[in-house]
Amino acid sequence: MTTQSAGPAGNALHRIATHKAMLRLIPLMCAIYFMSYLDRTNVSLAKARLAADLGISAAAYGLGAGIFFIGYALLEVPSNLVAHRVGPRRWIARIAVTWGALSVSMMFVQGEWSFYTIRVLLGIAEAGLFPALMYMVTMWFAPQDRSVAVGWIYTAPALALVIGNPLGGAFMQMDGFGGLHGWQWLFLLEGLPTIFVGVFLWFKLPEKPSDARWLSVDEARALEARAVPDAVHPGMFSQDWVAALKRPATVLIGLIYFLNQVAFVGLVFFTPAMIQQMHVQSPLMIGVLSSSVGIGFLLGVLVLPRIHRRVTNDCLYLGVLTAGLVVSAILFISTSVLSMQLLLFVATAFFAGGVLPLYWAIAMKRLHGIQAAAGLAFINTLGLIGGFVGPYLFGLAESASGHSASGLSVVVGASILGLILVPLLAKAIQSEGRAASVAEPLLNIEP
Repeated sequence: MTTQSAGPAGNALHRIATHKAMLRLIPLMCAIYFMSYLDRTNVSLAKARLAADLGISAAAYGLGAGIFFIGYALLEVPSNLVAHRVGPRRWIARIAVTWGALSVSMMFVQGEWSFYTIRVLLGIAEAGLFPALMYMVTMWFAPQDRSVAVGWIYTAPALALVIGNPLGGAFMQMDGFGGLHGWQWLFLLEGLPTIFVGVFLWFKLPEKPSDARWLSVDEARALEARAVPDAVHPGMFSQDWVAALKRPATVLIGLIYFLNQVAFVGLVFFTPAMIQQMHVQSPLMIGVLSSSVGIGFLLGVLVLPRIHRRVTNDCLYLGVLTAGLVVSAILFISTSVLSMQLLLFVATAFFAGGVLPLYWAIAMKRLHGIQAAAGLAFINTLGLIGGFVGPYLFGLAESASGHSASGLSVVVGASILGLILVPLLAKAIQSEGRAASVAEPLLNIEP
């Protein structure tokens, strides 16, 4: 760190620059993540009409909804390497334009196989978006500010569910207008804006602090100086990042995240179907009531990370939140009262979505440099695979029972498994802490 960036004056300058970046950069990042979540989940509103108009069954829908995450997961790391090479601004803009065009092409789906094909291509096109955004966070923000930045970014998908479901429901009511089905208007009118946002970001998203016109030269230097300590060092070799993938704590965080995504993504994709089976017929009202999941998600990412600041035991807090998810899902299964079910949609999403920043906070504390690049990508890949498994299991559960709400049993099972893994994670973290405390004095010995 330079002399200029140290001391009280440097700290004050860095705080001002960080505040500016939060106000000017984070909204741009949220805008593209908002559109990505809108375009990957709007298919949930079209589920019933896809079945009626094209004969796509619940199991086929679940497979198509989840298969999006397979291509996404397989290309996550390669895509992020390209972002590192060409710059995140260019790559994020390319991702947005490509997936926006594919989202529009969903209006031309003719049956199950074309549905599967476009969903796979959509996942491939969007691969690398989230890690590219996280890569930008490491370029702009000091380690102590990153969890706050990530928390704000997570409000984008929550708002996409709150705003997007009623908006999508309104588009669905355009059925027959211009000779198109309502679901065709849905994909068209939500895919086109993504293309425009991608073009906008190409011109307006600054690559790094020194590219931002709204920062002074000293402010840009202050941001870059504080972000440098966690950057990848050229002297770190391949075995260093491979070692990160073998660490028990990394694997366990990834497995717990996988189980969370099985539960949460399945819930997101099947909530409109559950609402419809509660004898709600209006597409607009289905969209409005489905936003209850988004409301719970938004409350969770705004409240739970701030409570986490006051908690000293990460794993205990993680266990409490996971137990809360189990209880809320069991209560949902146990009641048939519509008002209670809507409240439990909020509660379930509060725990399932609000815990997401905690996974990254726990991981970032223990992964540094190139190990962070590899370990965080590995954890996210496991989560994406969970995003495939969840909707597929929900679809199988509905096909077997005839009721979409039976998918909540998947939430209960996945969450209980995650809860069982939390004590194992605590032990792994303790073991790594003891090993580090033994190694530290040896590293400090002068040669």
